[in-house]
Amino acid sequence: MKNLLIQIVSSWFAIILLVPNLFAEVIEVKVVGKPSEWKLTRGTKPYLIKGVGGEASWEKLAQLGGNSVRTWGPENLTEQLDRAQKLGLTISAGIWLGQVRQGFDWTDATSLIKQREIIRQTVLKYKDHPALLIWSLGNEMEDANGNNGAVWSEINNLARLVKSLDPSHPTMTVIAELGGNKVRNIHSLCHDIDIIGINSYAGAPSVGERYKKLGGNKPYILTEFGPPGIWEIKKNDSGAFLELTSTAKAEAYQTAYTKSVTAQTGVCLGSYAFMWGQKQEVTATWFSMLLKDGSRLAPVDSLSELWTGNPPKNLCPVITLLTVQETTSNKPGSIVKIFLKASDPENDPIKVSWEIFSDEEEYGTGGDAEAIPTSIPNTIIQSNENSAEVKLPQDGGLYRVFVTIRDNQGGAAIANVPLRVSGPLKTVLGKPTKLPLVIYSDQNSTNSFIPSGWMGDAKSIKLDPDFLEKPQSGKTCMRCEFSSANGWGGVAWQNPEQDWGDKKGGFNLTGAKQLVFFARGEKGGEEVSFGFGLIGKEKRYFDTAKRSLGKIKLTRDWEKYIIKLDDLKPNENLTRIKIGFNWTVASSGQPIIFYLDNIQYE
Repeated sequence: MKNLLIQIVSSWFAIILLVPNLFAEVIEVKVVGKPSEWKLTRGTKPYLIKGVGGEASWEKLAQLGGNSVRTWGPENLTEQLDRAQKLGLTISAGIWLGQVRQGFDWTDATSLIKQREIIRQTVLKYKDHPALLIWSLGNEMEDANGNNGAVWSEINNLARLVKSLDPSHPTMTVIAELGGNKVRNIHSLCHDIDIIGINSYAGAPSVGERYKKLGGNKPYILTEFGPPGIWEIKKNDSGAFLELTSTAKAEAYQTAYTKSVTAQTGVCLGSYAFMWGQKQEVTATWFSMLLKDGSRLAPVDSLSELWTGNPPKNLCPVITLLTVQETTSNKPGSIVKIFLKASDPENDPIKVSWEIFSDEEEYGTGGDAEAIPTSIPNTIIQSNENSAEVKLPQDGGLYRVFVTIRDNQGGAAIANVPLRVSGPLKTVLGKPTKLPLVIYSDQNSTNSFIPSGWMGDAKSIKLDPDFLEKPQSGKTCMRCEFSSANGWGGVAWQNPEQDWGDKKGGFNLTGAKQLVFFARGEKGGEEVSFGFGLIGKEKRYFDTAKRSLGKIKLTRDWEKYIIKLDDLKPNENLTRIKIGFNWTVASSGQPIIFYLDNIQYE
């Protein structure tokens, strides 16, 4: 009996060790004070947010003085909260909401009910986790001027719901900058929102002053900041956006933090710098604070000093000059010389590397996925720590020459110069996209292609990407409806969105063998045509391959459909697919309803 008791106690002790948060107490977080005297408390102690957004090394974040991470959706929240708890960090837990720019209808009751249910389930699941700091409802879901009252009214409904389920954590909603009537309307219509999150880049240093002038009296958090985005700067004479060096970016982060966080005590509760890690957005380094190998860039040093009051013991290398020698030719094969001045603050030995990448000049909106550029081989003729000679590629278009400087202490510096090559544009995009490429799945959606190309009688089309009844797998599927009694309609999944061949974009799907998807009809017998690639060669940026299954008669049960990609014609390839998936229907005199799930290239 004694041995049995010992085994039972040991088993329970093992469970407790495996689930460290099983009996952890909720740490209450509050916004206390009054206008101009706000502060955030966590467990009764003042808490200034020293945070970042991104999934890279949180261990490094904690070591350098950061204390919080912002997320955008609840998909990985269990792992994120547990990981943060072990490192002494907190999580501003984002719950993604429908985007006006992507066609989400904030007046559609069915969509709103489903959105509320996702929030209800998320809050109930995670509200007692000790690493939870704030519930962040949405990210830049509003229209440009913030005049859609339906958005703000529903945001307040959601905040009220969260408060009823979890009175121990404040609510926040995040907007893109301060334009239009956003501040006024949030204050008037969102009484249950405790904090306003503001994403700002070039305007970040003036956010605090502008916010107060617009009548803002709720506390705010600077939820994204960094170097200016391309929407805020002009192209140079060769038609390229110039990226700041990592050295210059450090100053941008420091100025924003000093003026809109430090100088706004009593109004600003802290900040989340963007982004902790690396992301392809214009370039692989435009907003990246770390390199792919984990090396830190100068903005990290600046933030660490702001967070702790002391600079890191060893600073990143510094770039003071990167310039192109004047040349009379930008023709393919021409030789261009580039000059560099770089150093290390501690005189550590540095290693300099050079590389040239294509720039497709088709940039995402709102952080949407972008194709990864291709490294161009055999173009760096010779290079050293002070210069490089580049042989311009044979294809016309825009390229960027990158230089990376590393010390032997985990620090780095990076910069690039754009070069325009005259001549015919290439057809091939960047290197082949990593497969499988998911177009739609509730478990792994990438926003690679957006269902923005509504065709025919578009007013009679409805899409619900979060339909909860009878999905093929996971929790949701996509409901498609064409309600007109005559005519036809259809939807194309596009990259970039709402483009029919006038802009660069798309994905290089070389290596894909098939496009797979699942479909079922509401009643059975619905006839739908499925395919990909609709843009012809009459457009500058066409689909390099097209396929269609023709009319398919659906059943009431889920069926798997495959479009083969290994039988391309001699004049076809998969190097640029802009319409990744599409469907069309012709009216049969009554509404046509069908469902889609798990669409992907394999």
